Amino acid sequence: MGHATADPGGTPLRRTPRQARSRARLALVLRAAERVLVDEGVQALTTTRVAAEAKVSVGSLYQYLPDRGAIIDALAAGYFTRLEAVMDDLVRAAATERWEDPVGVLVDAFAGIYRTEHGFRALWFGSGLTERARAADREHKHRMADGVRRVLLALGAAADDEALARSCHAAVLAADALAQEAFRRDAEGDADLLDEAKVMLRGYLAAVVARSPSRP
Repeated sequence: MGHATADPGGTPLRRTPRQARSRARLALVLRAAERVLVDEGVQALTTTRVAAEAKVSVGSLYQYLPDRGAIIDALAAGYFTRLEAVMDDLVRAAATERWEDPVGVLVDAFAGIYRTEHGFRALWFGSGLTERARAADREHKHRMADGVRRVLLALGAAADDEALARSCHAAVLAADALAQEAFRRDAEGDADLLDEAKVMLRGYLAAVVARSPSRP
């Protein structure tokens, strides 16, 4: 599977690694933490367990990730960065590919990530998220909503205003809830529920576009 490790400059670390060797060590530790998360769950993400998995000393781990909360926060930041990078790619593609079904493209793209990013799912469904990670998730959803807004603008479908931003945020919140349920039911994503999510989101975004003052 792919590993969505965080950019050290953007993670909530105790100390930011400056040297290439230190950044590589941190990446190794985060990959080890992800393996522990997937195989044993959130509660297993102790500094001792992760250091053992990474084959580093607890002291060297502690420089950057002093406790379970910091490990969770760093993993979450990495997953959010990965998802947002995919959204940025989709925004660029929308400007040239002129999708007939943007909802289908977006839902399929992110469902594909959820199928392969087992660590993200384990963290997403886990009960051990920190307050910092929950706050980061709220900000992440706003950035994903901004990505949906930029897709609609790239397609020339709507005017750029506060109403559009608000509607895109609502669409992301609804999509997230439906995707969570689909992947709780089936590790591959319940196909019928994902199809229903597409139907719902197409209808909602069609209404958003219809009330936009710049609708063609």
